[in-house]
Amino acid sequence: MSLQRCRQGVCKSFGWADALLLAANTTWAAAAKPKAAAKPDKDGWITLFDGKTLEGWHRNPQKIGHGTGGHWTVEEGGVLAGEQDPPGSGNGGILLTDQKFGDFELELEMKPAWGMDSGLFLRSTDEGQCFQMMVDYYEGGNVGQFYGEATGGWSARTFSFKGDVQSGKLVGLSTVDHHAPKEVGLVSGCSGDEWRKVWKRDDWNKVHVRVEGGKFPKITTNINGLEVGVLDTNTFSGENYNKEEVAKTLDEKGHIAVQVHGGMGRAPVGGRCRWRNIRVREL
Repeated sequence: MSLQRCRQGVCKSFGWADALLLAANTTWAAAAKPKAAAKPDKDGWITLFDGKTLEGWHRNPQKIGHGTGGHWTVEEGGVLAGEQDPPGSGNGGILLTDQKFGDFELELEMKPAWGMDSGLFLRSTDEGQCFQMMVDYYEGGNVGQFYGEATGGWSARTFSFKGDVQSGKLVGLSTVDHHAPKEVGLVSGCSGDEWRKVWKRDDWNKVHVRVEGGKFPKITTNINGLEVGVLDTNTFSGENYNKEEVAKTLDEKGHIAVQVHGGMGRAPVGGRCRWRNIRVREL
């Protein structure tokens, strides 16, 4: 059952609990209002998150496989935080930029809690179909390499995580399931040991992503100065990947989005994925 009237129709497509939450949240009410496209600074950078409001962003307009959109708040210090709605319920989703981008470079900082299944969506549709930079910060996950979100479920990774958790807290992190970049279809990719040396556990990590090449882009990810992966979607031949079908699904321009994965056990109660200093420059 859905609530059809809430704050001039802002909540009309969401369920009762979701609608009541939106009605009570003045930040979301402001975010629902149309906003003029942000203008670049003198160096061409566009600030996507102002650190104060959710203006310029929207949740997935209709329910998708991950849920109705998740719960997104602005924390002190200019931090964008996402969690399931309610926490631990299995109801997740994505938060997307209102603007669309084609070839671009993106910079941000992220700080996921251990156990969070998240992602950075590139050229995303409102339905969440995209090229994804994984932010799968959990046992068996990977941060910084690639997944085909709702575009075949293909992946390209050179390592996976193994966490040392004591009393519910991550105290150590190692990597397993190691592969050479060429073996998984990457142009290049770091090793698990290289990744661990630069990753800042329980702290902010700087990410730089470059997407270029039109219809079949090359995507390069970098974390704290380390090139984590280079994926050429024109030559990639991983299992379940069909470049022509992906190109039919994804336009040459799409949204940038951040994710809270849906499903039970995909986000610990109280755990959030946090982002800040998000900006983009078109190429």
